[in-house]
Amino acid sequence: MSSKIYSVELAGLEGQLVEIEVDTRMSIPSFSIVGLPDAAVMEARERVMSAVKNAGYPLPRGRIVVNLAPANIKKVGPRYDLPIALGLIAFSNLIPVDCFKNTVFLGELALDGHIRPIAGVLVSAEHAWRMGFQRIVVPKENAREAAIINGIEVVPVGHLKDAIQYLNKQLSILPIQPFVAEKNVLSMVDMAMIKGQVQAKRALEIAAAGGHNVLMKGVPGAGKTLLARALQSILPAMTQEEMLEVTRIYSVAGQLPKSQSLISSRPFRVVHHTASAVSIVGGGSVPMPGEITLAHHGVLFLDEVAEFPQEVLNVLRQPIEDGYITINRANARATYPAKFSLVAAMNPCPCGYHHVQKHQAKCQCPAFRIRNYHQRLSGPFLDRIDIHLKIEPVEHEALACHTTDLETSAEVRKRVNRAYKKQILRFKNHAISRNAEMNVQQIEQFCALDAASKNMLHLAIDHLGFSARAYYRAIKMARTIADLDNSEPIHSNHVSEALQYLYKKKY
Repeated sequence: MSSKIYSVELAGLEGQLVEIEVDTRMSIPSFSIVGLPDAAVMEARERVMSAVKNAGYPLPRGRIVVNLAPANIKKVGPRYDLPIALGLIAFSNLIPVDCFKNTVFLGELALDGHIRPIAGVLVSAEHAWRMGFQRIVVPKENAREAAIINGIEVVPVGHLKDAIQYLNKQLSILPIQPFVAEKNVLSMVDMAMIKGQVQAKRALEIAAAGGHNVLMKGVPGAGKTLLARALQSILPAMTQEEMLEVTRIYSVAGQLPKSQSLISSRPFRVVHHTASAVSIVGGGSVPMPGEITLAHHGVLFLDEVAEFPQEVLNVLRQPIEDGYITINRANARATYPAKFSLVAAMNPCPCGYHHVQKHQAKCQCPAFRIRNYHQRLSGPFLDRIDIHLKIEPVEHEALACHTTDLETSAEVRKRVNRAYKKQILRFKNHAISRNAEMNVQQIEQFCALDAASKNMLHLAIDHLGFSARAYYRAIKMARTIADLDNSEPIHSNHVSEALQYLYKKKY
């Protein structure tokens, strides 16, 4: 006799149904787990035996064999503790075997029988629903996360006894509602707090509306980091589908906030220059999401970008262009989405004061050091940046001026949201949502230029030596600027503004 119980393994952002078969036979007492388990799954033997015994339930005698099928998929983590324990207890006729039908079980066991939360419950619940299961039993800390998926009953349990009592219909479970915690935008840097920097604030508005990449170069203290932080307060509101995508990523990465079951604000990820390439793009023996995936539908901010190793910056080139990253390992392969806006900041030289006139500190950097400093950002990397800004220091008179007529983030965000809604309607039959994501065919379809705009663009390309990629990026930015002006046609003034942000070899 054997018992069969169901669980779900994670494969990137997808689920894989796992059948857990528990069998016993009269032999020398032993406990084996087969089916390509990792170290954490193998250690389930000790956790399960202690939890079942300390909860007051008997263990089957003899040889115990647990098979995790299919056997060719690696099983990772402690999520199988609860179903294995229930499969063992079923041999003592303390649980009706038919109660395992149409139910998926997930949970890590403590030695005293308490059930600890696990990562990836949202993805697991979604896969169970797609496979036709009626309910899912999860740790109570993960219940609100699983409840996001409509159509499947969520059963939260805090102890092994709770799960057994529920299966024996001795415990009723109240419906679980997901909890959404809105981020307080008032706690962010408001645009009205930034004095001066009119062009930079306009450029960030364009970046927020169309999802464009930005590089800011300026002396220390000019306000680069402050501007990047202010960008967070004007990002457009996420759609329900985008919220689910981002929440799914954070669930798999184990970074979903405890007080929040659905992420409703766009991510803003700040990466230090000591970060490795694996931490940024993702990886590990079991491929996990990196910073570019955690920034999906949001912003990835690289402060002091010239201090990053060149090989780290170069691995960003493909995901910036394609919007996804594929991680290959010997026994695993995972593809993660990575549609993010890259915002980077850097100094003009290692000391920070190259070509700065009004400052007490003078640049002492030799020419070769300045050249090497700039060469850390390769040409292909710079060519993928839409908006290049030179941030000049704000005059002391402007800083000391107390004015109340500066535009707030709320006012800017209204225009950004309006432009974003236009893009959602425009691309409703396409697999994109932002102007920055358009391919050549979509540019030709949605970005018709009049004769004056074409002439201006061609002259700029001929005289400034822009690449083909820069040519199309200028058109995409012009499309965003037109959306912000609530104009369907793209006019020459939109193209003119877009051209001034493109990369030039010399500032």
